[in-house]
Amino acid sequence: MENAKKINIHHLTLIGVMAAVICILGPLSLPIGIVPISLTNLAIYFSVYVLGQKRGTLSYIVYLFIGLVGLPVFSGFSGGFTKLFGPTGGYLIGFIFMAFISGIFIDKFSNKIYMCFLGMILGTIVTYIFGTAWLAYQLNMTFNASLAIGVIPFILGDIVKMVIASLIGPQIKKRLISAGLIE
Repeated sequence: MENAKKINIHHLTLIGVMAAVICILGPLSLPIGIVPISLTNLAIYFSVYVLGQKRGTLSYIVYLFIGLVGLPVFSGFSGGFTKLFGPTGGYLIGFIFMAFISGIFIDKFSNKIYMCFLGMILGTIVTYIFGTAWLAYQLNMTFNASLAIGVIPFILGDIVKMVIASLIGPQIKKRLISAGLIE
């Protein structure tokens, strides 16, 4: 029983650490319009590589709650419910599904970089759908117009982040495993 408790505390600590990493990288953004370029998705990919699907997704949800209570951890050092209900709130919700979907592929195909990459692509597409639909609703514009400002300018950068995560994520995980910090 005590061993199970230590494992749970260890896992909670790792979830907290990765939520903190997202909190550090998430606010770093480059405003290019209504939707900024941010490092949040890169941090989520790393979190899923390090913790796996369930814990990686949970670390993002912890980050989301930290931002919702008002701490400035969202893009541009913002926070609070106004961000969630603002034009970019759909992306914040979509990131939950991105972590979950990416994590399925990363957990199941950890030795196949192309499958991990495919999982990140699929998860990102779901995020794009949530974000674009909410952006269109908030700004009273068509879905296609929202795609033009909320997705198209970000595709290349997001692909670069996926490549970085695909190359560096497994290396980080290997080092943490060899150090005995994760299983």
